[in-house]
Amino acid sequence: MVVEIDERGAKRLLARHPWVYRSAVRSAPAEPGLYPVRHRGRFLALALFNPKSELAVRAYAWREGEPWAVWLQNLERALARRAEDRQKRPEGGRRLVHAEGDFLPGLVVDEYAGHLVVQIGAAALEARRETLARALVEALEPRGLLFKNDARGRLQEGLPRYVELAHGEVPELLWIEEGPVWLPVRPRSGQKTGAFLDQRENRLLAGELAARTRPESALDVFGYQGGFALHVARHAARVTVVDASEEALRVAREAARKNRLENLETLEANAFDFLKREARRGPAYDLVVLDPPSFARKRADLERAYAAYKEVNLRAMRLVRPGGHLLTASCSHHLGEEAFLAMLRDAAGDARRTFRLVARRGQAADHPVLVNVPETGYLKFAVLEALE
Repeated sequence: MVVEIDERGAKRLLARHPWVYRSAVRSAPAEPGLYPVRHRGRFLALALFNPKSELAVRAYAWREGEPWAVWLQNLERALARRAEDRQKRPEGGRRLVHAEGDFLPGLVVDEYAGHLVVQIGAAALEARRETLARALVEALEPRGLLFKNDARGRLQEGLPRYVELAHGEVPELLWIEEGPVWLPVRPRSGQKTGAFLDQRENRLLAGELAARTRPESALDVFGYQGGFALHVARHAARVTVVDASEEALRVAREAARKNRLENLETLEANAFDFLKREARRGPAYDLVVLDPPSFARKRADLERAYAAYKEVNLRAMRLVRPGGHLLTASCSHHLGEEAFLAMLRDAAGDARRTFRLVARRGQAADHPVLVNVPETGYLKFAVLEALE
């Protein structure tokens, strides 16, 4: 069985972008699966295919072969690239499979201290989930494997949402080593797969910055379970974590106790309202972290999202003391790098403050970015120093 696509779709695959939309499909099998993709009889790629999805074709290889065998070869390569890190940091957290970034679209695998959390986002893989679980268990010998298949994107694939233990044990709350800090992970009830591994290197950077500057007062807004705050609190006099979820803040307080930090406090509040109120006080913090959720889940949201990002950054900029730092992020791939910097420029201008760009960062190295697939590079992160 073969998926036949038109010239528009062929141009995308020839340019090594893996996505072809349903409108470019000329003929295809009636059921989801892994199939060769052709244009006028010419082989182009192996791909996941779902006739019910708008994003019908997701290529994972540009060489011929038995589709599932090639998929497993891609999986083996992805795991091999993380083998050294697994050996060096057995109690750490890492992304083992980053979907398109590892030529494994529709699949995310995160590891937390030897526990695997797997997310399947493609109908073509759902039917093979037991085989996939066996392959991961055989290759990695984890303490447990949890399918956290509760993402909203599964609905677009016509798939149910569920969380299910497939192997061993995965606790409700577990802990991972991240440099000098123990971070909390909630695999079942937490966001994403239980934590935000894409910010790992940026959290370490925040701790290094705090170690150099020794902030008197620090603030972590949209702080969730206090990942940034825990690193900063080791070197700051006091840190406040602000989030709308009391459950996330409860976990942050538990993490502070586990790390023997008595200078971390939490505040349940809407971040927009909090920043608006707090900005009236003027500069009051030496270090502010701003890690909001994605305000642009689709391109049509971009104008509204730009305004939202600008508002929270403008308010945050007014809170930073001269010589202090703002660490700010955006996880929306629709807001590109240049648009992100333009938003920061606009926010600084409206705040009547001058900031120096100290560093520009992105997602952790185990979340690989493909130049041909800009959607794989979604996280923007900047360190700004207030100059006046």
